[in-house]
Amino acid sequence: MTARFAASLAVFGAAVTLTGWLGARFTAAGIRDGWYAALAKPDWTPPGWLIGAVWTLLYALIAVASATLWRRGAYPAYAALLAVNLALNAYWCRLFFAERRPTAALVEILVLEATCLGLVALAARRSGLAAGLLAPYAAWVAFASFLNASIVKMR
Repeated sequence: MTARFAASLAVFGAAVTLTGWLGARFTAAGIRDGWYAALAKPDWTPPGWLIGAVWTLLYALIAVASATLWRRGAYPAYAALLAVNLALNAYWCRLFFAERRPTAALVEILVLEATCLGLVALAARRSGLAAGLLAPYAAWVAFASFLNASIVKMR
């Protein structure tokens, strides 16, 4: 592992860790008092432990993909889109769980999905590996968008 890769992995790892931490704090607000448990959800809603495990893996993949791209040289367009993406990622948790606004969260997650697809497209310009590491993130957010839409429809 080169020093450049290690340093960029530390930076991107810190960014996704902060995102996960913020998201978890917002999510806890809706879990703690039973709001989410009482919410009508489709039968195919994954259990909470699985959702948490998937996010942990996805954040690791985002950090590795980002460090892989950065190892090839600075990529300001990708870094800017990633910053917007991670902010939207944490903000969805706030809208959905802390503010209990599933409809607003649905609108927001569609924008988040667009930024996920943009990250994959930008990554693909420099590294097929990085794009492949980001693809599960885009797929999971698409799934989460469908779940969010289903919850809104059930209200």
